[in-house]
Amino acid sequence: MPEKITQNKFVSLVYTITDEDDNILERIDMPIQYIQGARSQVIEKIEIALDGHKVGDLVHVTLDSEEGFGAHDPELTFSDDINNVPPQFHSIGAEVEFQNDKGESKIFRVTNIEDGKLTVDGNHPFAGKTITYNITVKEVRDATADELKHGVENMNALH
Repeated sequence: MPEKITQNKFVSLVYTITDEDDNILERIDMPIQYIQGARSQVIEKIEIALDGHKVGDLVHVTLDSEEGFGAHDPELTFSDDINNVPPQFHSIGAEVEFQNDKGESKIFRVTNIEDGKLTVDGNHPFAGKTITYNITVKEVRDATADELKHGVENMNALH
């Protein structure tokens, strides 16, 4: 009888994240591991959806922007003359780190280059989007005492 995902089970899974048009936004082929219900950083709605599933199951969990990566904040989008921006950042997707006056840093991505202007955005790329996690369960077993006490190394994925 295959083991089902329940409280304190070790779970290993892979997933894709798709948008509303079924475009793949992210693919994780290296299995993510966590302990079900053990203060993991897995989004609660995903953990609830996985409960009771077993190896081989495909689970789809749709999150609106509030449940997922938040609303898109226009105050985190800035444009500047491209000549004011170092050349290594003159490509879509380039990442630049900015620090505020409190020393807190944030990654901004170049999202647009047009008419001599370069735009960077500090929002998560999935902010403001409804996304679906398409999760395939790879392993389910009892967690060891050590795993229950200390967790597993990459528990912080699905968040």
